[in-house]
Amino acid sequence: MAHSIALVDDDRNILTSISMALEAEGFQVTTYTDGETALRALTSRPVDLAVLDIKMPRMDGMEVLQKLRQSSRIPVIFLTSKDDEVDELLGLRMGADDYIRKPFSQRLLIERVRALLRRAEVEADAANGKTGAGAITRGDLVLDSDRHMCTWKGEVVQLTVTEFLIVKALAQRPGHVKNRDQLMDAAYGENIYVDDRTIDSHIKRVRKKFRKVDTEFDCIETLYGVGYRYKE
Repeated sequence: MAHSIALVDDDRNILTSISMALEAEGFQVTTYTDGETALRALTSRPVDLAVLDIKMPRMDGMEVLQKLRQSSRIPVIFLTSKDDEVDELLGLRMGADDYIRKPFSQRLLIERVRALLRRAEVEADAANGKTGAGAITRGDLVLDSDRHMCTWKGEVVQLTVTEFLIVKALAQRPGHVKNRDQLMDAAYGENIYVDDRTIDSHIKRVRKKFRKVDTEFDCIETLYGVGYRYKE
């Protein structure tokens, strides 16, 4: 049965192009042009995943997410055109699962949708007593690839899909240096270009998240002019 996706954005061109791309991949897509209408529909007719623009009329994506989280844990991806990290970080703390900055590749969005749907299915299986074996352990770090879940010293570190893939790329070969291009390929795919500073920003946020769990976390090292590496 096709997964159902809610796409919420006040830009009709984006709604049309993304919904066509998702439908071509076999997803069932419903579109909304404002947050208030979307929230009413999502409350009465739940979907498997929602893609929300942050800036919308009548009710913005933040408010939709806040109200949605009172009764639902469906995966949510934010779309944002802002360079400021404040909205992104606030959205993640409120319960968003990932965010993608505009303009973005449709293929990237599709891959993020698939990753979050896989994670939701694995978590449902785990709740029913079924377990997966796709975990990497590096000292105090455990990366469960099936669930896209990260723990440090037994505490959950809330990473986005992109951040998880970057940490995984580093942790797979401790001590080996990964340059920015290699990390971009791991997180975004080889055919998608993002600025070098995007990786630096992701690493900065990843460190902050680990240090909320452990203030002495220092396992992701910067080699200036070269890249990054994970040390055990």
